[in-house]
Amino acid sequence: MADGAPFRTLRIKIFAAGADLDAMLRLAADPRIRGFTTNPTLMRKAGIADYEAFGRRVLAAIPDRPVSLEVFADDFPTMERQARAIAGWGANAYVKIPVTDTAGTSAAPLIERLSADGIALNVTALLTLDQIRATAAALAPAAPAVVSVFAGRIADTGVDPVPMMEEALRILGERPRAELLWASPRELLNIVQADAIGCHIVTVTGDLLAKLPLLGKDLATYSRETVEMFRRDALAAGYSIRTDNRPAGT
Repeated sequence: MADGAPFRTLRIKIFAAGADLDAMLRLAADPRIRGFTTNPTLMRKAGIADYEAFGRRVLAAIPDRPVSLEVFADDFPTMERQARAIAGWGANAYVKIPVTDTAGTSAAPLIERLSADGIALNVTALLTLDQIRATAAALAPAAPAVVSVFAGRIADTGVDPVPMMEEALRILGERPRAELLWASPRELLNIVQADAIGCHIVTVTGDLLAKLPLLGKDLATYSRETVEMFRRDALAAGYSIRTDNRPAGT
């Protein structure tokens, strides 16, 4: 990533999202990456076969930053056992708890038990203010926590996520150790928006991380480079346009 001033002015913490250990280790060499998150979907796409072995390797390899690893049971007793197991894999583990099970039943009672025991949680897949309120009420004030609101998915439905994220910050104000995470950003603008409202964390995938050097780029220069791209690709493809008004092929 570029070391430009626009990136340095961001107050928000950048967490890298992914499940490629080599890529995670490369990113861990950059102190601007403040943490890591993954989930079963990313791990499956990355070809991870042994969930626990991967989780333990990541936590051991990147011990100085939080790493969020998710439970995947669909009943709360098993979910709780998985959560307590993950919490024991490393001191930097944050246990991701989905805000509901697949039937839509709230995980708030489980969140309350785990948080009361001081387990660092990352409550994930929140998309409504009611879910944010229930999560905030369940979190112990003294326990570290991340509340991951999927602002990108909210935007996918045609709803502006910014007012909801601003309200989420207000709701979480009574939980001083709870940080609001802007999840699933779709473009660099989302990182700027999250930073502007005072969101604590944003997760960024590899494709967006690669675009971070564009922050603050001169738009006139960017326009010229775009024109250059179009011409370069047309020439590389060998395209031509007849300009003598004769039908093609004559």
